[in-house]
Amino acid sequence: MTEQFHATRMALALLIAASISGIATPSCAQTVPIPKPAPKARDPQTGTSDGQKGPMTTGAMQASPPNPVIPDPHRNVPASIFATFDANQKAQAAKVSSYLSSLQTVSGNFVQVGPDGSKTKGDFYIQKPGKVRFEYAAPSPIAIIADGSMLAVRDRNLATQDLYPLSQTPLRYLLSDRIDLLKDTNVVSVTADDLFVSVTIEEKQMLIGTSRLMLMVGAKDGQLKQWTVTDPQGYDTTVAVYNLDTSRKLDPGMFKIDFTDHSIPPG
Repeated sequence: MTEQFHATRMALALLIAASISGIATPSCAQTVPIPKPAPKARDPQTGTSDGQKGPMTTGAMQASPPNPVIPDPHRNVPASIFATFDANQKAQAAKVSSYLSSLQTVSGNFVQVGPDGSKTKGDFYIQKPGKVRFEYAAPSPIAIIADGSMLAVRDRNLATQDLYPLSQTPLRYLLSDRIDLLKDTNVVSVTADDLFVSVTIEEKQMLIGTSRLMLMVGAKDGQLKQWTVTDPQGYDTTVAVYNLDTSRKLDPGMFKIDFTDHSIPPG
């Protein structure tokens, strides 16, 4: 495997296992072979298979991939659990909470930047509460699937999947049916400029350290633009999303994790 592949896999591990609840330990992560994939079903509306999905957006041209905004690695984020906010900051956090709570189904594209600066792209699908699928574009062999309680990181090349409790990943905030950031999380920073409203959530682990999740929504359209996960060692993984579609109906089968069929797929 190339260094690029190792960097991508490291970034994925940081994204799903190192954020809010700290790096997953062997007691809460399980590696099992990937179940044999089922034949690709064809979409009765479009006539395409899962590997030939149509445009993410409806009624508009697809946007080109954005350049993710990489946070300053030397930024100083307040770490006090007693952080206080003025009326404007509370209003901004409330708007972000309301927006996240309003999202029930959303799909689109993403660009991920790992701690080493490596970029990967792909498609994502969210169905709340608790379900998500990230499909990384070739040559990455990775797919991430959450079924509402567990999250699987699948590697087609290695024919394995690493399992994590969804409650121990940063995705739990994005996938919550309803959320009030100021009440349900430890918000340590709320900032706004002409482009973004940014809310930073922090959690401390006695044995692991401090990790953060920074959510950024557009200042003008109020839509989710990106998030950054900072692991306890201070490494950032940033994911920018675009071409968001909140009207598309998603196949529930794409969020299923097979825990019983451990056969190795052919090829």
